[in-house]
Amino acid sequence: MQKYRRRNTVAFTVLAYFTFFAGVFLFCIGLYNADNLELNEKGYYIAVMILVAVGAILTQKVTRDNAEDNDIIAEQEKRQNQSHIES
Repeated sequence: MQKYRRRNTVAFTVLAYFTFFAGVFLFCIGLYNADNLELNEKGYYIAVMILVAVGAILTQKVTRDNAEDNDIIAEQEKRQNQSHIES
């Protein structure tokens, strides 16, 4: 039986979470410093919101994939244990 490989590496998972939290953090810093917004500041907010959106989508995908991988690996281990018991 071929062993199942995880779709996401640990580095990719950490990068997904980092991207999301960095975007939220930068957005909060911008809101804290916002008195009156100039055009370049509006561009900053748009860029940070895009970063947050990409980070949220990426984090959701990584979390779902990791959960599915855990289920698949647990099922494979269960089958492997059953085959060892039967033989």
